[in-house]
Amino acid sequence: MDFRTTIHPREGDHYMRHSDKMMLIGSCFSDNIGAKLRDAMVDVLVNPFGTIFNPLSIASSLFKIIDGEVIAGSDLFLANGVWSCYDFHSRFSMSNKDAALERMNRSIAEAREHLLRCKTLIVTLGTAVVYRRRDTGEVVSNCHKVPQHEFTRRLATVAEIADALAAVIERVHKFNPELRVLFTVSPIRHIADGLEMNSLSKAILRVAINDVVRQFNDFVGYFPAYEIVIDDLRDYRFYAADMVHPSEVAIGYVWQMFQATYFDDRSTQAIARCERVSKRLKHRPMSNNPDVVARFNADTQAVIANLKKEYPYIKVLEIT
Repeated sequence: MDFRTTIHPREGDHYMRHSDKMMLIGSCFSDNIGAKLRDAMVDVLVNPFGTIFNPLSIASSLFKIIDGEVIAGSDLFLANGVWSCYDFHSRFSMSNKDAALERMNRSIAEAREHLLRCKTLIVTLGTAVVYRRRDTGEVVSNCHKVPQHEFTRRLATVAEIADALAAVIERVHKFNPELRVLFTVSPIRHIADGLEMNSLSKAILRVAINDVVRQFNDFVGYFPAYEIVIDDLRDYRFYAADMVHPSEVAIGYVWQMFQATYFDDRSTQAIARCERVSKRLKHRPMSNNPDVVARFNADTQAVIANLKKEYPYIKVLEIT
């Protein structure tokens, strides 16, 4: 008797190539899969605004990328000793205002160039809960620990989310007609407001995505990362110690399913080779003997040279 409800990869979806450029935007689950793609030496750009959880902010960020919008000094505010912007994650916050501004605008410019040449955009939605500034009514991507009374909080509706995503998909497709968009719902559980709210939020996201996929099914799809973790794995041993984030084992399983669904056999072989080299690049000899270190580095350089010869499009970090 089978005691699991296994989700099997769909057939016929192998449209991704190891040589493709990709972009991921959204929840921190984008960072998880983005890290796997980087280890596979895929040319991928991950979260150019930092981690964003709600779909309205994700749509707004994509509009800014497409339009090449320039962030002004007036868009930043000083709090807790650093300059921040409500459109960006706190990893862009800095004590120097000009440096923070330059970093944000450079990220938008780089994202625009990357998106223009991308083959796949992966959008991961985390929550339907949105926060609006009381003074302007604008939805924020990150509250930056500003007092909660400065915001109103509510659940976005299915129609509201679907309309925002449809609008940005139309713009994205016009900006880059070769681009395919893949939606996922993050399996990370937002439990600060309780499991009931988390379930409702995820359900809203899932229905909204379904509406959008049906509307643009020629170039928009859905990957069931949420269902794989919640229904296929379905066990707390596949979560980290906080019981909120998927464990490394769970992320690895989702990554295997992702590969099996979207990459062709040749790309899967290239990924396996590149992952082995990435692991080697992160390794350092335990011995401090100069001869041992030099021999290890020479062997690694030879491995890199062979990899570049076989896959000339990849970008490999040289060892230092």
